[in-house]
Amino acid sequence: MVKVYLNDVLVAEGENPPVVEGNYYFPPSAIKKEYFTDSQTHTTCPWKGKASYYNLNVGETNVNDAAWYYPAPKDAAKNIEGHVAFYKNKVVIKE
Repeated sequence: MVKVYLNDVLVAEGENPPVVEGNYYFPPSAIKKEYFTDSQTHTTCPWKGKASYYNLNVGETNVNDAAWYYPAPKDAAKNIEGHVAFYKNKVVIKE
């Protein structure tokens, strides 16, 4: 089981989430949606496509662009469509 925390609050957990480029990608059902808000940030990966971002809000702590996902990835990344990955320097990931 892989778990993601912000300020000791569990924000995501999943059993064997896929790993792409060293990052765990959690399916949408594995995240605690009440802690996530949409960000206006978008980036583009040459082989995965356009990424959208989430901010994390736990208590008084707000972390901008803490996580990202690909809502409509290119064919090579279809297995992570909608899955959420986290910046390792913004959350605690426990394996």
